[in-house]
Amino acid sequence: MDPTTDNAGPTGDPGTARDALEALRAEIAKAVVGQDPAVTGLVVALLCRGHVLLEGVPGVAKTLLVRALASALELETKRVQFTPDLMPSDVTGSLVYDTRSAEFSFQPGPVFTNLLLADEINRTPPKTQSSLLEAMEERQVTVDGTPRPLPDPFLVAATQNPVEYEGTYPLPEAQLDRFLLKLTIPLPSRQDEIDVLTRHAGGFDPRDLHAAGVRPVAGPADLAAARTAVAKTTVSPEITAYVVDICRATRESPSLTLGVSPRGATALLATARAWAWLTGRDYVIPDDVKALALPTLRHRVQLRPEAEMEGVTADSVINAILAHVPVPR
Repeated sequence: MDPTTDNAGPTGDPGTARDALEALRAEIAKAVVGQDPAVTGLVVALLCRGHVLLEGVPGVAKTLLVRALASALELETKRVQFTPDLMPSDVTGSLVYDTRSAEFSFQPGPVFTNLLLADEINRTPPKTQSSLLEAMEERQVTVDGTPRPLPDPFLVAATQNPVEYEGTYPLPEAQLDRFLLKLTIPLPSRQDEIDVLTRHAGGFDPRDLHAAGVRPVAGPADLAAARTAVAKTTVSPEITAYVVDICRATRESPSLTLGVSPRGATALLATARAWAWLTGRDYVIPDDVKALALPTLRHRVQLRPEAEMEGVTADSVINAILAHVPVPR
């Protein structure tokens, strides 16, 4: 597909946009093996104008996944390696004095892109972490009192390592709540790992996606058309009540000290609508809510220390709640 001629415009055919976004999986699979759930999560986040926290051990293709998604969607992407000495201006940009004009001019930082990969976000101090808050929530950056809008679409894909915490700065709950989804990137299965090694033995270079055959199959116009269609996806009062009941149950769970806020409930409703549309429906069913409950809610709850010591996880608590909250008929 040539995105310059075949993309549906914002008022184009939603079916064309859905087909284009569905084609992303096959295109990204040319570079990334066995990460379909993460690809789907990133597409859902783009449809909901949300952001994603990717958690996985080093070497499971988190960076490659974001780069491949940007290539297949024909979007600009930039990467920032978060380190203890990174300053907020290194992310947002700053005013630079021009000796020729004797004036200050704004030099945009890497946040001015479509897909920002914030690599190992928990390795930088809270001051720099917080520099992303305005960008994520307001989709703008304020420098010297002047708000500067970010491109559209705009998505932050932040990564963190779940097994190495020395010298890290855990994200506070208020910032975690700004991420629409938390996606866990697992180690590949045996067969998937064999496929990865076979590709590398055949000359695959993860730094050259063009040579790997990754081509644009969708673009910003498809996303615009898809977002318009998602906004028209019907949500019945029973589904709305179901989402509220799930989130209220997290606040009453004896295993949690912090439950899901109303913002989290809104996020679950939004991701369920996007998933319903991607699967070919213009209305939401309970299974859509269940499908997105874990990635949407797992980072919005906080376990009690005693529950954590007993091996309880956020996922297990949410699964138990999904099993007990009555499902609307």
